[in-house]
Amino acid sequence: MRRLLLWLGLALALAAAPGLAQDQTGTPVPAVEPVADGGELDYALWERMAQRAEAEIGNRYTSSERMEEIRAQLAKWRAALLNAQSANSARIATVRQQIDALGLPPADGATEADEISVRRQELASQLVKLQAPGIAAEEAYRRADGLIDEIDRTLRERQADQLLQLWPSPLNPGNWPEAAIGFADTVQRLWDEAIEAWDDPKAREELFDNLPLIVSLVIVALALVIYVRRWIERFAERLQEGASVRGRHFWALIASMGGIVLPTIGVVLLSWALIASGMLGDVGSQIAVTLPTAGFVAFAAAWLGARAFPRIQGDGAVLPLSPERRAEGRFLSVMMGLVIAADMLRSAAMDAQAYSDATTSVMSFPILLTGGLVLLRLGRTLRRTREAEDRSSSYSLRLIQLLARALTVLGILGPVLAALGYVQAAEAVIYPAMMSFALVAFLFILQRLIGDAWALITRSEETAQDALVPVLAGFFLAIAALPVLALIWGARFSDLTEIWNRFTEGFRIGGTTISPSNFMIFAAVFVIGYMLTRLFQGALRTTILPKTKMEPGGQTALVAGVGYVGVFLAALIAINAAGLDLSGLAIVAGALSVGIGFGLQNIVSNFISGIILLVERPVSEGDWIEVGTVQGKVRSISVRSTRIETFDRNDVIVPNADLITGRVTNWTRFNLSGRIIVPVAVALGSDTRKVEKLLREIAEEQPLAILNPPPVIVFTGYTATQLTFEMRVILRDVNFGVQVRSDINHRLLQRLAEEGIHIVPPPAPPAPPDPMKAADAVLALSELVAQERDLLNTRKPKPQAPAVDVKGAER
Repeated sequence: MRRLLLWLGLALALAAAPGLAQDQTGTPVPAVEPVADGGELDYALWERMAQRAEAEIGNRYTSSERMEEIRAQLAKWRAALLNAQSANSARIATVRQQIDALGLPPADGATEADEISVRRQELASQLVKLQAPGIAAEEAYRRADGLIDEIDRTLRERQADQLLQLWPSPLNPGNWPEAAIGFADTVQRLWDEAIEAWDDPKAREELFDNLPLIVSLVIVALALVIYVRRWIERFAERLQEGASVRGRHFWALIASMGGIVLPTIGVVLLSWALIASGMLGDVGSQIAVTLPTAGFVAFAAAWLGARAFPRIQGDGAVLPLSPERRAEGRFLSVMMGLVIAADMLRSAAMDAQAYSDATTSVMSFPILLTGGLVLLRLGRTLRRTREAEDRSSSYSLRLIQLLARALTVLGILGPVLAALGYVQAAEAVIYPAMMSFALVAFLFILQRLIGDAWALITRSEETAQDALVPVLAGFFLAIAALPVLALIWGARFSDLTEIWNRFTEGFRIGGTTISPSNFMIFAAVFVIGYMLTRLFQGALRTTILPKTKMEPGGQTALVAGVGYVGVFLAALIAINAAGLDLSGLAIVAGALSVGIGFGLQNIVSNFISGIILLVERPVSEGDWIEVGTVQGKVRSISVRSTRIETFDRNDVIVPNADLITGRVTNWTRFNLSGRIIVPVAVALGSDTRKVEKLLREIAEEQPLAILNPPPVIVFTGYTATQLTFEMRVILRDVNFGVQVRSDINHRLLQRLAEEGIHIVPPPAPPAPPDPMKAADAVLALSELVAQERDLLNTRKPKPQAPAVDVKGAER
């Protein structure tokens, strides 16, 4: 986080004091270019560079800054060596093809023509020479990569040791006098520098010469910092108060950004005025250079607080808080900026003096303690968003609740670490936590700005924030913020570049390296092939096939087949264009095919069945089919399933395997004609010939009935009460079978009534049982059961008494 702020401070310092900044940058270490004048790598220069880097890496006293310089040079060499690995690749591929064209070498004992043998040896020698630069580059690349990894590991270990360094506790009163002496010494240095400059006639003359400019700069700076900032805030609030459309929200947010830019310009002008006075020494100049960055941090924090906790809050607020909590949030945001700015000014004024660890610990503790309290209160404020019950399921609110808990924990942990003496660890906790909250708040504000801009473009008031473009923009903003978040929490810029290099280098599969450029080429070629396939399908469907005699079902099957073949060819061409050699995946693909065969049997079966349906076409779109208990028209056939629309206007998805392996009735496969059967039952005693003639006339009257072959009237049988007939009629379009059946029944009842022929009445329903008769029957049945039981008891033999042996008893 400190490094990120230093970069920002350097940019503002260059604007504030170019000459001073140039004096303090130092002499840069000259970089060694890895590529010579001829465009080839100088491996002798690389060897010297690598040996020097190894020596400095092995030296424990080499500074971290020097390590970063060495790493930057090694990174350049590594990039050049990576490009050199592909040297002569086209020529190497050609030579290998020439060797393959000569065939396999002869087996043991076999002879080969002298011309072919000599040519094979020449090509082999040529291949070795062509591969030599690539092999040397790969070896050097591995060495450079290893050295870079060693530097990264060393720097991470140093960073960890620095965070775990124990300083004297700031709570120990014995360390307070030393800190007071250091603070007084800093103030005394500033006073001595000013007195020394005043005593210098040239400096005093320069002050008086620049006095009008200095006064003008100070007045403009105070106006920009105090009055203009307040005016901009009121102007933005007025725009938001009268907001009737999202355009005003958008412009109000844009106008409020002036609250950062203009006051920061005022602080830069103030820094210029201080430097132009000539009354500053080393410490004062350092403070003046740091002042623009500190001002920018403070004003940006105030702006973020005003946007995240607005005074006037609409219905779509990210943080649904009460006005009191929003006011507290704005105050805490300003305090966060002031805490970071105070630490920056303390570091600028005292770190250059190389005071003791006890002095730095005691002077830093009040700032860290204030920052911890601010984080603790801010976490408590953010937890109040749970009171919004209607939006408890919002993802944004859940993220804010998680952030609130983290801020609370870090607000307690930071001061505790500082009190124990781990001041650098406390700084690595408190300040990144503040910066992380600022980054999250800025992302929410930026996403809202994108939503308002999209609403302004599309003239949509309600759904702009939930539209696809703002949502995708917010997603990409969150992804882009991850590197910034890593830098805030102590990651080095070289760590991010290393991750990016690893990503761009890709990964190796077999003998092929797959990089993001391969994926981009593959995606671009595949999308082009897919679009061409769709265009060709559209031309077939609308222009070419309608002019042929092919039936609609065949046209649909042909268009679908062209689509599958086109997608397959587009994938093959894209793989070839991207230079992907997937031969190394043959074994893996075989194992996967076995797993697919066992685990996805039904899906594969339906896929093959769908191909059979498209090729054989036993069922086509528009056919009236019957599968099991499902009847309806086929609406679409895909590679996995077929969609059937029933006559109830319901869609039934039938797996293709059921249409291939099961029994399917296709009513309209080759033509629309079909037969319907209408059963008729008349009363017993009717004239059968008259009924037959009447039924034939009714059947022949139907407009859709086919007269060749003519309708068939069948006398199917009779019972004790009725005579049964069947009218078997073939229709030109069986799709109207239900309507024709209804017309025949209407006409049938009319003609039978005119001819005096009676329809068999339905059987009379059984009479309901009489309760009294049922009770009498139950009583009679119970009496009968009792009589039977008595009869059985009378028929049983009576038990006899056992015989007694009198003599035996007497004995």
